Amino acid sequence: MDGDVRIERFVIGLIVLIISISLHEFGHAISADKLGDPGPRRAGRITLYPGAHLDPMGLIMICVTMWYGFGIGWGKPVMVNSGRFQDPRKGMVITSLCGPLMNLALALAFGLFLRVLLITGQAEAVPPLLTRFAGSFLIINLSLMFFNLIPIHPLDGGKILSGLLPLSLSEKFDSVMWQWGPIILIVSCFSGAGFLGRVIGPGVETMVSLILGR
Repeated sequence: MDGDVRIERFVIGLIVLIISISLHEFGHAISADKLGDPGPRRAGRITLYPGAHLDPMGLIMICVTMWYGFGIGWGKPVMVNSGRFQDPRKGMVITSLCGPLMNLALALAFGLFLRVLLITGQAEAVPPLLTRFAGSFLIINLSLMFFNLIPIHPLDGGKILSGLLPLSLSEKFDSVMWQWGPIILIVSCFSGAGFLGRVIGPGVETMVSLILGR
């Protein structure tokens, strides 16, 4: 790959991932705050400033893996006390869901922008760098959404499924998944983009087609 192209892809991907992960964590924080948990506000997480939401090791991981074309990393988890919610299980489902929903909102915003350009035939009138940023926001945020919805702990999908299961099944699920989920996740991430691509790729491709209308 040409050096300039690789550097541009790295910079675009890094910027998009930092913004997207920050907004994902903000989604968790603001929803927990609205549901009655003051913890995220006290921790300074009710902000769009990326520095409040980035984990140093997660950021290093993003930089290293993005250079090789498949950015993997993490933000600083929002500590949520579900005991502060009126309905702890329902509140945790809502709070967990709001992170991926933030990624969906970003994907829709930039995807619909691209769709308007395609429909109106104005794609060539817009600076190419802008369309590349929009495309990256679309793909990366859909990838983050589907990745975080994988139903294992510590991902959001695990917390959502746990909250939706009957209490007896939820307790068994949590017991198994808190033990094995992190191991499964680590192995999956270090197996490279190929494995994760097979897991979330079909969902991402389907959503891209629906949003862009092709």
